[in-house]
Amino acid sequence: MGQQQLISARGSCVLTLPMFPLGSVLLPGGALPLHVFEPRYQALVRDCIEAPDHEFGVVLIDRGREVGGGEARRDVGVVARMVQVAQLADDRFAVVAIGTRRIRVIEWLPDDPYPRAVVEDWPDGAADEPDWELVADVTRRAQQFADEESPTEHDGGAFAIADLVPLGAADRYAVLCAADAAERWRVLDQALADVEAAIEFRLGQ
Repeated sequence: MGQQQLISARGSCVLTLPMFPLGSVLLPGGALPLHVFEPRYQALVRDCIEAPDHEFGVVLIDRGREVGGGEARRDVGVVARMVQVAQLADDRFAVVAIGTRRIRVIEWLPDDPYPRAVVEDWPDGAADEPDWELVADVTRRAQQFADEESPTEHDGGAFAIADLVPLGAADRYAVLCAADAAERWRVLDQALADVEAAIEFRLGQ
């Protein structure tokens, strides 16, 4: 299964990808463990194993369920690269993939035999430097949710810090959709403030 790559009018890379809609949001740099048991996604994994890049796209399900098809899908997602695959009984797979870069869906193709889409890479737009005081403040506040294996610095960017915080899918999607790094930190700051307020409310009851 090869990827057909073109260049869009905006200069970004356009390609056709197998797609894996999920009820959660994968961020660039994040790990995605999957237990693959549905036949259409078993076929996706087999094709990705044969492909040289081992990549597929991940988008958030807006409405519906992960199993069975017919779900409504968001149009901003992430390319995931398979880094570990184990075949289990009954043609099931245990997969670990890593989010690599953002994409936008240009067109959904027929689900034959699994979801596919024409997508374009979505790199950050030109922007001013982030507010480094805000970056330091958000990073410090996020550490309360970190475990021993979590990053302790902001070198991984807002995406890495967002993975520390128990954000809902809507907030994670807002972080993913921020146009550039400066906006991403502002969106994360507000999402983190909402989490902190919710925790304070529960503790105060």
